[in-house]
Amino acid sequence: MSKEFSRTQRVSQQVQKELAVILQREIREERLAMTTISDVEVSRDMGYAKVFVTFLTIGDQTNEESLSILQEKAPYIRSLLGKRIRLRVTPELRFVFDESLTEGMRISNLVSKVVRDDEDRHVDDESGEA
Repeated sequence: MSKEFSRTQRVSQQVQKELAVILQREIREERLAMTTISDVEVSRDMGYAKVFVTFLTIGDQTNEESLSILQEKAPYIRSLLGKRIRLRVTPELRFVFDESLTEGMRISNLVSKVVRDDEDRHVDDESGEA
């Protein structure tokens, strides 16, 4: 019987939780937009962690600039993470912009538009029959 949560999943959850605190409290950068960590995938050998992030940009902040800032500060963030979690090797961090939220909103808008168009078509059919 396998465990419900593998070690990599538990480490991923812990890394996500600690990175959220680190980004909120330790990283002071005006150019960095408000960052949300949506998921973390740790490799089986714990050598790498793919960190999926989304940004709430304000003013002239952009997602690309915020992502490059995170990439630039990844070694420093990794060192802070190493002090907070107890692993033999702290995974190397790779920040990736998570497009699933924006893609989900785009698909939701498309579905809403199709439903609205379908309802309008039904109203037209009913008024045409009467």
